[in-house]
Amino acid sequence: MSIESYKAFATDTYTYVDSAPADPTRNYKSIDDSNIKPVLSNQPELSLSVTEAIASMLEELGVSYAFGVAGGAMASLWGSLSNSLMQVLNFRHESGAAFAAVEAYFATGRPAVVFTTAGPGITNALTGLFAARGEGAKVILLSACTTAPQRGRWAIQETSGYTLPKSGIFSSGELFNYATTIESPEELPQIFRRLALGLSQPGGFVAHLSIPTGVQTSLVNTSLPRLDLSHSLFAPSSEAIAKCVQMLSQGSFAIWVGFGARGAADAIRQLAEKTGAAVMCSPRGKGIFPEDHPQFVGVTGLGGHASVLTYMQEQPPLHTLVLGTRLGEPTSFWSNSLVPSGGFIHVDIDPEVPGVAYPFVKTLPVQSDVGVFVEALLKQLPERPSGSEAVSLPNPEREVIAPGADSPVRPEILMDAIQRIIVEGSDAIVMAECGNSFTWATHLLRFSQSNRYRVSTGVGSMGHTVAGVVGAAQARNGKAVAIVGDGAMLMNNEISTAVKYQIPAVWIVLNDARYNMCHQGMTLLGLKGADAAIPPANFVQIACGMGAEGIRVEKESDLQAALEKAIASTVPFVVDVAIDANRPAPSKGRNQSLAAQGAVSTPVKHLSFPLV
Repeated sequence: MSIESYKAFATDTYTYVDSAPADPTRNYKSIDDSNIKPVLSNQPELSLSVTEAIASMLEELGVSYAFGVAGGAMASLWGSLSNSLMQVLNFRHESGAAFAAVEAYFATGRPAVVFTTAGPGITNALTGLFAARGEGAKVILLSACTTAPQRGRWAIQETSGYTLPKSGIFSSGELFNYATTIESPEELPQIFRRLALGLSQPGGFVAHLSIPTGVQTSLVNTSLPRLDLSHSLFAPSSEAIAKCVQMLSQGSFAIWVGFGARGAADAIRQLAEKTGAAVMCSPRGKGIFPEDHPQFVGVTGLGGHASVLTYMQEQPPLHTLVLGTRLGEPTSFWSNSLVPSGGFIHVDIDPEVPGVAYPFVKTLPVQSDVGVFVEALLKQLPERPSGSEAVSLPNPEREVIAPGADSPVRPEILMDAIQRIIVEGSDAIVMAECGNSFTWATHLLRFSQSNRYRVSTGVGSMGHTVAGVVGAAQARNGKAVAIVGDGAMLMNNEISTAVKYQIPAVWIVLNDARYNMCHQGMTLLGLKGADAAIPPANFVQIACGMGAEGIRVEKESDLQAALEKAIASTVPFVVDVAIDANRPAPSKGRNQSLAAQGAVSTPVKHLSFPLV
């Protein structure tokens, strides 16, 4: 893809470039928004309420979906959203709605809305919004709050500075890039501009509009501008490109691909093939560079591959070109084994990212959109000398699974079936929940396309995928498959929501009656006495009780038929797999990282936790 075509794609009115999460220190209230120009500033005045005007604003900003849970304090807001052009989906829990909004955004590239009532509606949604910020999504929270004259007077579900901390929830900061309480209809034009500015920036943007119940029905007497949301991509300087070319020409180099590079897959492949560089990726970066390519040496971090370390030991690169990853613990475990002798060239849209995860390593920081950077680099970087032989690189290991008992199902056999039937046999988005589901899927599944695999590595909340799969399937109007544990499935599933809207989500449950990452991790760390058992649950009965369909799998020989039925189904479907709980998950790196941080065995013998 050329720079011109890349820019044309990325500056589409409702398409936003997300090379990295937004800078958490950025104050969107203080940014000069003079470049956000009204397209039409003299609209005729209409008799719109505040909530009707907000719904119109959101449509103008490209929002197609609103996910939430209704309540009395936001009745007017709920009504206005429901009568708008947006599709409004009523969830069973606000955190599930927020997770769904995150995954709807990543499935489409369009901002999504979460709506909640006052008090617990807001606090229930916070974990999902925290995930939105950490993942780099564009999500807007609309919440109700107590009207000014009633604050401090023990209103039902009072939401004010008397009951909730204003800082952080109702103001811009660590959680929200932009947050405000709408006290007057006259504020809407300026709020509209702030939202448009935030959404037009590269990276994530999480906003919160709190609307007092009494203000929701107030009439708007000011005109609302229509805004042009197109924006320019951040390009590197010619000096930065020249320096990168000089460094990368000194010797062999590796390319480390992260989630922020997902819009530049074609250019990265061209760069790798032009230079012969080895390519590795973060867990969130799976598929951006094809995992079946001979230059792919593996996934780093949680659930990653030993082939990466083999490469670093046997054919160490002089430099590593880091594209769109923060190199945090889930990606690197901060391992010195991944540090090249010449240091990193770290490209990210967020200037705060390079040099943070590895502060002791020599790093050349380059602030740029990843796609624009790689296109510019391709034009300047010389071809490999003619006649030079391609170096044979280690590739991710494909373990041969020895024959075994047909029951219970080994996770490796399950992943092999998912690879054949779902990854290769369909175009479904595949998502993995945190825990052992994450490590098995990341380690064993292989993707040759970007935007097919989704995991959360920042917050890593249980419940993210079991709810998020509903948002992804709905937003893409197609199949989405969640690989989850039984603990997460019991925590926050939205099967009932999927049934209500007939969303073709699929849940594949690794059912072992344990929080098994905790159980296996405690064992490996030498920590005794903690009880991670869960009473056995029959998820087919649960699914059918909610109106979905499901199938129980207790034998490996039944896996193919079950998965084929699930992927062909047009209704919500649960595959409940009785998994072998004693197969050690590929999470050694995580346990070593915990041990290095001080999680070591203890002589205490009587420690125990209650059965959960």
